[in-house]
Amino acid sequence: MGSRDSFSPQADSIPVTELKGVGAKMAERLGRLDISTVQDLLFHLPIRYQNRTRMVALGELQPGMVVSVQGEVQHTEIKFGRRRMLLSMISDGTGHLVLRFFHFGTAHKGTLASGASVRCFGEVREGVNSLEMIHPEFHLLEQKNKNTSPAEQYLTPVYRVSEGVYQPALRLLVEQARNYLRKGALIDWLPEQVRQQFDLLPLDKALACIHKPPADASLELLDERRHPAQRRLAFEELLAHHLSLRKLRSAMQHHSAPVLKDTGLLTGQFLAQLPFSITSAQQRVWNEIQQDLRCAFPMQRLVQGDVGSGKTIVAVLAALQAVEAGFQAAIMAPTELLAEQHFTNFRHWLAPLGIEVDWLSGQLKAAEKKAMLAALSGGQAHLAVGTHALFQEQVMFHRLGLVVIDEQHRFGVHQRLALREKGSSDGSYPHQLIMTATPIPRTLAMTAYADLDVSVIDELPPGRTPVSTIALPDSRREQVIERVGAACREGRQAYWVCTLIEESEALAAQAAEDSAALLRETLPNLSVGLVHGRMKPQQRAPVMKAFKAGEIDLLVATTVIEVGVDVPNASLMIIENPERLGLAQLHQLRGRVGRGSRESSCVLMYHGSLSEAAHQRLAVLRESGDGFVIARKDLELRGPGDVLGTRQTGMLQFRVADLQQDQDLLPEVANAALLLLEQYPQQVTPLIERWIGERSQYGGV
Repeated sequence: MGSRDSFSPQADSIPVTELKGVGAKMAERLGRLDISTVQDLLFHLPIRYQNRTRMVALGELQPGMVVSVQGEVQHTEIKFGRRRMLLSMISDGTGHLVLRFFHFGTAHKGTLASGASVRCFGEVREGVNSLEMIHPEFHLLEQKNKNTSPAEQYLTPVYRVSEGVYQPALRLLVEQARNYLRKGALIDWLPEQVRQQFDLLPLDKALACIHKPPADASLELLDERRHPAQRRLAFEELLAHHLSLRKLRSAMQHHSAPVLKDTGLLTGQFLAQLPFSITSAQQRVWNEIQQDLRCAFPMQRLVQGDVGSGKTIVAVLAALQAVEAGFQAAIMAPTELLAEQHFTNFRHWLAPLGIEVDWLSGQLKAAEKKAMLAALSGGQAHLAVGTHALFQEQVMFHRLGLVVIDEQHRFGVHQRLALREKGSSDGSYPHQLIMTATPIPRTLAMTAYADLDVSVIDELPPGRTPVSTIALPDSRREQVIERVGAACREGRQAYWVCTLIEESEALAAQAAEDSAALLRETLPNLSVGLVHGRMKPQQRAPVMKAFKAGEIDLLVATTVIEVGVDVPNASLMIIENPERLGLAQLHQLRGRVGRGSRESSCVLMYHGSLSEAAHQRLAVLRESGDGFVIARKDLELRGPGDVLGTRQTGMLQFRVADLQQDQDLLPEVANAALLLLEQYPQQVTPLIERWIGERSQYGGV
């Protein structure tokens, strides 16, 4: 068991300025790499390794080899041309090699004088008259040892560096830090019982091996990150992350929240007016939420449901429970279009029940906005629907009891935190319901959402038809347009979605406008509408209303229609350049069709020849309509940061762990977390601080 008093000094409190060669300037440069202590150096882990343990004869060299060589300098000269360069020819009796330097000082030429013995490491390239290495790492050998000096005994680590901090200097500093390991200055916060139970190396041995693997260590295992030393560190990092979320969950349960008791009157009236019955999956998830809202601590529940599974209905039920209990609810959506859609639906459903729903948008006129804000702060508005405009400073709620966050991965972590803080009062927080139509694989959810209760709506409403999906090259555009025209003449409606590589609303809008003009010209008998992100809500709303009413046959759009648009008669979708989008986004777009009883189709119209990854993505969509299958494949192809939308949050920027490669560790990590919390609670906080530090506060949102 570790203890802060076990050794003195501790690696996490020893500044790097204690190390030889680190003055104020070098300390500042190391700070850019987030290295300020000896512990930081020890956890600044190699990104890859080089094998310098075997010398290759110069006569055996081939272009492209990355090797260690040794030879005697034949001659060295400075050449002048378009660029000044230093050329040094070495030989070992089997062949010759030129060392080429573009950046060098006056001492270089003297160092590489004729007769000097030199050992180099670098990539062999085809030169003008012979093979060469450009800017190899090199060092001189003493003449007496030039034939007996052994090769490197360890694999050579390659670190992430920054300006002014180069590999040789960083390796020397890490070697000094390893001396502190040998002195026992780094505490292993994993008790021996945990290490034995989960077959983990001690921390000092793992770090010593990571920074200086022996020559016989498998470079393949290290590069694939499957070495036992890497497994130990990945396990500990995943454990620290899991514990931080568990700790936040526990902290939230110590906060108070309004107890939202209701009689079921409003929810009963709402369900009675629906033209359909909710599914058993919706009922099960609603029961879980209902129980949470009646507790005196904040609900933190994530609801996952595939496209069209009916998450919005569940959100309405939760909001009605809050309203009947005398509180307000806020619904936050990531785009104006989705916020508009929610506002329209909520108002349609809830106005007959006497419930006022307000829409708060950044596009509102000053007078409208003032009236909305007054209704929210005065309590006249029971429900507020909006985008990030909801958490602006001037927005004040009367009694906020529930926050619903739709498509949660679209929001930055600070935005979600700000909305939760809106309803806090004297240590009391509103309940939080988080919804996503991007299914998260179970193994990933275990780590990414350890602070949340997770509910899954795993059933689609009856009457939904599977969407058949095909991929075609855009050289067949004319045939596709003919197919769209024929479908619309049969009384069906269609989407034509334009995508761009650049995340530019202006360029996307231009592409959509050009496509709409072409389609109007080619299909003159059809009514063609256009929506894109550059249009104001008051411009978009009538187009969407006309499309929903069947007055528009073909809607040309950018990816703004990815979420929230519900037009049951739309049964054909064309997506241009689908190779530019991730699987989850394509699945979301495809989910706009197949919402009625008609057979529906999606055409993925790609440009040029597809990469292997694009082939894989489109094949998955053709073969599956199951969001969870697609999410698993998306995780494999893109990685967890993109799938969860957490690249900007810092929470999932792991140093060693990889949620895809290391998902087999996650069940063991969850078990180890329970063991630590029950038997070694004093080890938990320092373990979290070592790996996550201040970032742990963000998990609570």
